[in-house]
Amino acid sequence: MPQLLPALFISHGAPSLVLEDSPTHHFLRKLGTQLPRPRAIVIFSAHWQSQGLRINSNPTPATIHDFYGFPAPLYQLHYPAQTELALVDRVQSLLSHAGIRSVADSQQGLDHGVWSPLMLLYPQADIPLLNLSLPYQASSSQLMAIGRALRTLREEGILLIGSGSYTHNLRQMQPEGSPVPDKTQQFAHWLDQALLTQDFTAMENWLEQAPYARNSHPSDEHLNPLWIIQGAASPGQVPIKLHEDWRMGCLSMACWQFA
Repeated sequence: MPQLLPALFISHGAPSLVLEDSPTHHFLRKLGTQLPRPRAIVIFSAHWQSQGLRINSNPTPATIHDFYGFPAPLYQLHYPAQTELALVDRVQSLLSHAGIRSVADSQQGLDHGVWSPLMLLYPQADIPLLNLSLPYQASSSQLMAIGRALRTLREEGILLIGSGSYTHNLRQMQPEGSPVPDKTQQFAHWLDQALLTQDFTAMENWLEQAPYARNSHPSDEHLNPLWIIQGAASPGQVPIKLHEDWRMGCLSMACWQFA
């Protein structure tokens, strides 16, 4: 029987994470050697949003360089992972059983929210994957329901990953090494406590209850993968913060593991 795999929330940062010498780069490199090797990966990225939930059924998705102004070598990188097509039907069945509609998309590639962390975790690109979108305007409770619907995949040797950012206000970026603003620290501390105490009321109402929520997340998409992974967690299990780092004064690179 496959080993029960954890579910991960990863703050993926800038696409240059793959090339840089940083704590998060080295953390993800090491994490990939420490986790049980998954049979497949199901991943949600902040950079694929869609009307309704879509499932990437492209057998050989292209590596999308969905950014500009970065060093030239970054545009030469490719992550040639293949989609596990058998998982498309399995995931759609699980979602349908939970009353969640999904649509297969045979044209989608892999954005940097997918390939930049996976290139560090599994650089050989030899683990099949399945990439899912974030539905526009889904609430945190609706996103957690998606995670709950897919929770059983963890019992089948499949690693669930949400790739986003713990805080994500690019307008506040400062030179590397700058102090973290107090408002951003307060939000991150609040979110830590909501996760560690498994306060679902707080999580479902984070925009109203978290201090400086819109200051830390002017839009929702980089936090939304966290709610899916929280939903995929085993009931009653407290998550573990595996990693914490700050970039450019305001971007939390926190990574969490859910049992």
